[in-house]
Amino acid sequence: MELSRLLVSDTLLFSPPIRYSPSPALSTFFAVKNRRCRRRSSFCSASNPDTLTAGGGAVVVGAGEKHEEDLKSWMHKHGLPPCKVVLKDKPCPNDSHKPIHYVAASQDLQVGDVAFSVPNSLVVTLERVLGNETVAELLTTNKLSELACLALYLMYEKKQGKKSFWYPYIRELDRQRGRGQLSVESPLLWSKSELDYLSGSPIKDEVIQREEAIRKEYKELDTVWFMAGSLFQQYPYDIPTEAFSFEIFKQAFAAIQSCVVHLQKVSLARRFALVPLGPPLLSYQSNCKAMLTAVDGAVELAVDRPYKAGDPIVVWCGPQPNSKLLINYGFVDENNSNDRLIVEAALNTEDPQYQDKRMVAQRNGKLSVQVFHVYAGKEREAVLDMLRYMRLGYVSDPSEMQSVISSQGPVCPVSPCMERAALDQLADYFKARLAGYPTILAEDESMLTDGGNLNPKKRVATQYVRLEKKMLHACLQATIDFINQLPDHTISPCPAPYAPLLK
Repeated sequence: MELSRLLVSDTLLFSPPIRYSPSPALSTFFAVKNRRCRRRSSFCSASNPDTLTAGGGAVVVGAGEKHEEDLKSWMHKHGLPPCKVVLKDKPCPNDSHKPIHYVAASQDLQVGDVAFSVPNSLVVTLERVLGNETVAELLTTNKLSELACLALYLMYEKKQGKKSFWYPYIRELDRQRGRGQLSVESPLLWSKSELDYLSGSPIKDEVIQREEAIRKEYKELDTVWFMAGSLFQQYPYDIPTEAFSFEIFKQAFAAIQSCVVHLQKVSLARRFALVPLGPPLLSYQSNCKAMLTAVDGAVELAVDRPYKAGDPIVVWCGPQPNSKLLINYGFVDENNSNDRLIVEAALNTEDPQYQDKRMVAQRNGKLSVQVFHVYAGKEREAVLDMLRYMRLGYVSDPSEMQSVISSQGPVCPVSPCMERAALDQLADYFKARLAGYPTILAEDESMLTDGGNLNPKKRVATQYVRLEKKMLHACLQATIDFINQLPDHTISPCPAPYAPLLK
């Protein structure tokens, strides 16, 4: 059917929704001020692996590291059953940093094979950290996120150094430096000049807002100290906000964020877990369906594809857009079917017919401030969905508004000039967003093709904004296509004193 037959005269105002699918070294990530521990050495006791407590001292990873027990050997020593994986090295572009470790198949694997099964005694959860499921639920419901609680625990635990039961695991996290599979830390840890790599993208503001949210959680850390009996008994004088600076907490938070696992079908106090052999040693992939799963007394990984010996093992990262992958894990996925843009449209509150339009929008499953998700490859459908909403905002004649209100279905008259005005506003919006970037898409493509000397952060930032621009270009092209399908291009757009607002 021609678009002109849909858009003019008896145009669908609303129809059933369309379905579419230089950075600080991480050796400081859990670093602490140890003067309190030195003054009160009686509180710097060793940790019991079954009852997690806090201790003192700083983890020092030096030349003697090769003589120390590696993570996997430590895990076998403490209950890890025989498994089908090994730890391998991935060189780091920065020669001053140690290679990143990753989990690889130690033998050929078939779909459904269990690669490893980590016993609960080697899994860190809030239930174990806080020693009480009720306290854990209270804290995370009212004050802190699970990530903040886990970060605080490991900062305290690291103060024990080699006395800590978790020393080999913390040492591995230090080695990884919070880096994802592209050897890049979360933008939360980038400098201001490095954040400029993301200029023009909404993600830059998201990073700043996330940092402010972490700062608020930092200010609530003392609540955990008072309510968590295990921490209080070990450190009755070590108030968290005095023992740890905000920068140290932010670094620890980002490190935990990069490796925490969200377990399904478990209690609230166990849903977020730190699993040795899990991320960041495992790589995330959006088209993978393998997940770390809680089973009887363990967390296991059954693979979803065949592997040859030596192949890196991948797991599903959940339905996350690239903005979340970059902020949480420091990477983007070029083939991410869940990648999306956000467009926010709002009815004009100064419109005399605002309340009527708000009622009509709600009747059709929309809000007065509506967020539209534009998925990669589904840009045309998203633009059409926005257009239906825009038409409502452009209705100005009271009699037309009454026709919309009395309509029993999603059909109402839309004039050709109104249609052109709504499409023009959408086109101008997409053009303005594209103009907000310091580079154009072709320049990004050239940098990624020829930029062998791009530093890892610049490369991943360029990959991200490139994918964002591709979606915006597709939205603009879809809008132009709709304009070209209008029956009469000589009609001027209607004036719109109360046009919807886009941002």
